[in-house]
Amino acid sequence: MLQKSGIIAAAPLISLPACQEKKPKHQFTFCLNTSTIRGQNLKLTDEIKTAAEAGYNGVEIWMNKLNAHIQEGGTTTDIKNLASDLGIKIENCISFPQWIVDDEQKRAEAYDQAKKEMDLLAEIGCTKVAAPPAGATNPPSLNLMEAAKRYRKLLEIGRETGVLPQLELWGFSHNLHLFGEVMYVASEAAHPDACILPDIYHIYKGGSDFESLRMLDPSAIHMFHMNDYPASPSRAEIKDSHRVFPGDGVAPLDKALGFLIDKHKPIVLSLELFNESYYKMKALDAAKEGLDKMKKAVEKAIA
Repeated sequence: MLQKSGIIAAAPLISLPACQEKKPKHQFTFCLNTSTIRGQNLKLTDEIKTAAEAGYNGVEIWMNKLNAHIQEGGTTTDIKNLASDLGIKIENCISFPQWIVDDEQKRAEAYDQAKKEMDLLAEIGCTKVAAPPAGATNPPSLNLMEAAKRYRKLLEIGRETGVLPQLELWGFSHNLHLFGEVMYVASEAAHPDACILPDIYHIYKGGSDFESLRMLDPSAIHMFHMNDYPASPSRAEIKDSHRVFPGDGVAPLDKALGFLIDKHKPIVLSLELFNESYYKMKALDAAKEGLDKMKKAVEKAIA
């Protein structure tokens, strides 16, 4: 009861921020593309263990390593259980069926290959696969509308298997090296699952500006390959092997990450490098340094 004196006993004031957990300023999770530690020649199981021990949320594997695991007597169940036990998600797989080429027989073989690979990926719990313009990196130029129809067919296979093919930009390729070309093919595929897989290095190498990321609808991106590039060699001369850890180069990471943060959706940042100097490091050390620098790049972008 209130006292007649008019003095009211009040509960201690607690500021709202003190009793609410702060929301993150981004929705990124962090993934290791095993190309980053490819030079250490680890087996797939050890690559997954390394990613988990380093602290990544996910791992991006290569199909040749999964095939090797199976050929050596391993199973897809082994890989699925290992990832589950370690608490790490197998986010994506890198593979190269030539589904986009003009040669009809090669395309048919590529679709069969893609179906078999997607079935394997579904068995290990991997729900995405890269879909680059493999086989069409040299002239002549593809008809982009035909490429869109071919991507749509790949997406339909993805629907059947439960594995999403992400149209990948390749900056060194004659075809699909521009952000706009990849956007065109994804758009004209006219499929609800159509999406693209961009990359810091490939956007630069291909000649597009990072402003192009602003044009991408949030539903059309699930992953982003993270890396950086040095001031030299030039754009024309730079190669995959020149990629460096995020923050160690001159790429406008703040700008690129800012556009991704503005999507207001979960996006997987996957560290993809092919730098021989990192192959000389212990795999765990390289993985840890890459994760630390990727996180610092994000912190800088949201500062």
